[in-house]
Amino acid sequence: MKNAEIIAKLNLEQKCALLSGAGTFTTRGCPKAGVPSITLSDGPNGVRKQAGAADHLGLNPSVPATCFPTAATVACSWDPALGEEIGRAMGEEAAAQEVAVLLGPGLNTKRSPLCGRNFEYFSEDPYLSGKMAAAYVRGIQSEGIAACPKHFAVNSQELRRMASDSVLDERTLRELYLTGFEIVVKEAAPKTIMSSYNLVNGTYANENAHLLQDILRRDWGFSGAVVTDWGGSNDHALGVKNGSTLEMPAPGGDAVRELLAAVQSGKITEADVDARLDELLTLVLDTSAAVQKHSRSFDADAHHALARRAAAESAVLLKNDGGILPLAAGARVAVIGDFAETPRYQGAGSSAVNSIKVDTLLDCLAQSGLQCAGFAAGFDRQGRPDAAKKAQAVALAQKADTVLLCLGLDEIKESEGLDRVDMKLADNQIELLQAVEQANPNTVVVLNAGASLETPWLAHCRALVYGALGGQAGAGAMVDVLTGKVNPGGKLAETWANAYEETPAKDNFAGAGRTVQYREGLYVGYRYYQTAGVPVAFPFGYGLSYTGYAYSDLKATADSVSLTVTNTGARDGAEIVQVYIAKPGAEIFRPAQELKAFARVSLAAGESRTVTLPLDDKAFRYWNTRTDCWEVEGGRYEVRVGASSADIRLTANVDIRGTNAPDPYAGKALPHYKSGSVQNVPDAEWEALLGHPIPQDKVKIDRNMTLGELNHSRSPLGWLIWAVLTALLNASFKKGKPDLNVLFQYNMPLRALAKMTSGAISMGMVDGIVMELQGFWIIGLVRVIYEAVKNQLLNAQLESRLRNS
Repeated sequence: MKNAEIIAKLNLEQKCALLSGAGTFTTRGCPKAGVPSITLSDGPNGVRKQAGAADHLGLNPSVPATCFPTAATVACSWDPALGEEIGRAMGEEAAAQEVAVLLGPGLNTKRSPLCGRNFEYFSEDPYLSGKMAAAYVRGIQSEGIAACPKHFAVNSQELRRMASDSVLDERTLRELYLTGFEIVVKEAAPKTIMSSYNLVNGTYANENAHLLQDILRRDWGFSGAVVTDWGGSNDHALGVKNGSTLEMPAPGGDAVRELLAAVQSGKITEADVDARLDELLTLVLDTSAAVQKHSRSFDADAHHALARRAAAESAVLLKNDGGILPLAAGARVAVIGDFAETPRYQGAGSSAVNSIKVDTLLDCLAQSGLQCAGFAAGFDRQGRPDAAKKAQAVALAQKADTVLLCLGLDEIKESEGLDRVDMKLADNQIELLQAVEQANPNTVVVLNAGASLETPWLAHCRALVYGALGGQAGAGAMVDVLTGKVNPGGKLAETWANAYEETPAKDNFAGAGRTVQYREGLYVGYRYYQTAGVPVAFPFGYGLSYTGYAYSDLKATADSVSLTVTNTGARDGAEIVQVYIAKPGAEIFRPAQELKAFARVSLAAGESRTVTLPLDDKAFRYWNTRTDCWEVEGGRYEVRVGASSADIRLTANVDIRGTNAPDPYAGKALPHYKSGSVQNVPDAEWEALLGHPIPQDKVKIDRNMTLGELNHSRSPLGWLIWAVLTALLNASFKKGKPDLNVLFQYNMPLRALAKMTSGAISMGMVDGIVMELQGFWIIGLVRVIYEAVKNQLLNAQLESRLRNS
């Protein structure tokens, strides 16, 4: 049956009901009209379908599934083909578990290394992120279900993520924060996209016509369904009008009545509702058919092997003094570090997978051909001093040829809902490293973390291998790299700064207010460090190998780059060739260079190969805010080919015809943006770039006041709720494990009470709560009670009509 035929059978109330969820992860159905219900599930690095009572944070158990390496890890492979394989496997597992929409991948640009969800995102570079995410989407959707790239858009921090306002100029929006999504939409045609919680330049992303209509649907040609983040709908009617298809999770009858009233008042039209319903029906009918015909089985062993290969190909060798790695067969090693026994292999939050099985470094070493001199935990996982554990580790280190010291970030450091407070390893881990190195200089650090770290301790180890968060088979993959079974070929997908104080957004990230100023503009990651001349610990695209590679015979045109790559060593390996485009002396300010092509090239020992990399429409463009479109500055460009952003091996010049567009910055004084020195941009210059005054930042007692802001209310009840939540949050921090439910509540706006409670709380009740918090104590409470009684009655009547129609 065609969508139009189904829509013609439905009355307005039924149509409105279908545009919001029925349960935490299920949509509403209308069997009499031929509309089935489908299941959505979290899944950036593995399927998380909950077996019993569902919740959006991953608190309750889920069906076992393969936990693949996180996006931050696989991005270091720079291998879209590998990403597509992972996506296909995740899509197969999702369909086997009757999941129609897999909520991933995540591809937000890593603006700051402190974002607590960076482990779930690919890169600081939108081109790399977009290419990897597109591959995941193609793989997932090859199984007939839908991928759901997220979070659209400019979602760069966890603090107040449901009510913060990302303020940025249009060029930065287009070039840095939307290009990855553009690549995904145009190259992989995702069936869904998830809108983000935050506002973008004053308007919530889920009702932002500029994002959802002008850019996503008109400019990019997206025809699929937009799904809200869970509880992320602010004004459901405006969302429907401006391009948001499905409100999740289960707002109940209040959401249906909101749409009905909006149509009746003329705020939106029935045609708006029909347009969104058409998108939803395409999604539901297509994916439901794929799920129904799936075999309900998959090869778990094959998926574990894929997860191991993915983690191994993504591991990054950051240091290898004297060629201490790979370890020789039979070498006697001491294994130290709590993570060797209880690995950190994924992040906390909605992406957490109930892994089918989990490898440990200790178990995998037993089959590696190495001799294990013993194991010592070495440190307390939550950072507390433990002299006995440290002494035991030092004693063990003296008994071995080489020490494998497993360090990393613990669970409290990397989680959905919580940003990191610094870029440091715990002090007790660094102290242990220094003590172990004194006892045995042959110390190899195995590092597990989903984001970059400061490394002032680097001199205290001979080798450093970054395994990121390697998934359920990450430990086995690390053993493969340490022993040379796999030659490390991964390269960093984000810059590692020397110190957080040297990062570009340090003064404008996760601050005290709701307004988040993206004052650094285009200069994120290597775009900042290389333009401003700031030294870093490890540059973007960096990674060592057990062999060497030579580059030669570069030829470049406006459309492609070709060169010869030679493996100059005695081991097979894979080199990641990176193409950067620069325009010295550009009239329109821009970063010193930008990634515009890359390829992972596998080469046998001594082998040479000619590699051709296409340059697409994104190679030379910039967004012109005066013409409101993409333009090209004409003239001579440098094509720089290298092994990292800081290791350029070959350079060629190409002459590019420009579009002769007017200078959008003519008459504006923008010295910091021209130099890239953007840590301290003055207000006047920032306003000149924005084109309007800096938005005022103040807490308002309204539907969007967060529970964490209730101390600003005028109600003793609000103060009490704030005090209890704060105490619970602090208690969870002391235990070393974040309470995700409390974290979510703390950052949740009051309106989400009506969006997350399956209709038990209406927006009218929320408005009564707001009155209470504004100081109208008795009136507010009376309104809450009245609205509660009315809501219960109206919900019962609505559900009865929907069941009988």
